[in-house]
Amino acid sequence: MRGISTFILAATAAVFAPFAAEAQDKTLTVYTYESFTSDWGPGPKIKAEFEKTCACTVNFIGVADGVALLTRLKLEGANAEADIALGIDTSLISEAKATGLFEANGIEKSAVKVPGNYADDTFLPYDYGHFAVIYDTQTIKTPPKSLKDLIEGDTSQKIAIQDPRTSTPGLGLLLWVKAVYGDKAPEAWAKLKDRVLTVTPGWSEAYGLFTKGEVPMVLSYTTSPAYHMVEEKTDRYQAANFSDGHYIQIEVAGMLRHAKDKDLAKSFLTFLISPAAQDIIPTTNWMMPAAATSAPLPDAFDKLVKPANTLLIGSDEVAKNRQAWIDEWLTAMSRK
Repeated sequence: MRGISTFILAATAAVFAPFAAEAQDKTLTVYTYESFTSDWGPGPKIKAEFEKTCACTVNFIGVADGVALLTRLKLEGANAEADIALGIDTSLISEAKATGLFEANGIEKSAVKVPGNYADDTFLPYDYGHFAVIYDTQTIKTPPKSLKDLIEGDTSQKIAIQDPRTSTPGLGLLLWVKAVYGDKAPEAWAKLKDRVLTVTPGWSEAYGLFTKGEVPMVLSYTTSPAYHMVEEKTDRYQAANFSDGHYIQIEVAGMLRHAKDKDLAKSFLTFLISPAAQDIIPTTNWMMPAAATSAPLPDAFDKLVKPANTLLIGSDEVAKNRQAWIDEWLTAMSRK
């Protein structure tokens, strides 16, 4: 029986092989950041779930971080392989639109609920989080209670931050300081630099130094402690609650104008805000979901810092001033 059934299956497969090959010929290429595509990130699970429905292959191409992603798209222009760019945040959308590389997606977005009710016809929010200073409670007994405390605090207690030229968290901190200090931001950076152990290209490098115990504080998100509580069963790492507010990051995805299969790209974006994908985000990307999940979040999320004040500078203002503000940062950080 086995030999006969094997023969029948083989013959059937031979008949339908050309159709199967045709169905699998579709490839969706997504530019995103490296932590999204890592084994522990949401990328592999989102890829697997979407491929169950699309008769396609999802090809993730990772770069260091969201700012580096936009830089790559600018350099490649219409020659970019990407159909979708995933990981730019709302601070960069005006600059991204100005490239002319993106196209309105036309998908239904009523399921999306993020702070400030952000909505856009081109860029789709898929998660969000507030930036925070994460500290090691075994080393830092009195964490900073405000941005001023961080800037003017004990310079022996170091922090790892990210580069605003390449990293969306690094840009987030730049904008956080600007939102609180305004024209006095260069003076604030001049003070803060004495607490900065290192500036890394992206989030992963900085957080890796923190978890290895090489630095007691790191710029990350209010949601980061949830990872340690859920996966490591420890509350050792906590977010400092800043009285002057926390800057928000809303991460978005957009369809490229030259996408090879726009229907497939739109299907992926629609899937990204479905419960099937949103269920994956909180415990892999460790951010807040931008749309409804099919089940409540883990209890650890109830224990997180809930910012009393959300800070955000409009993307048009960021696009107009980003380079000047980065130049301020470079000058302040390079002073002896």
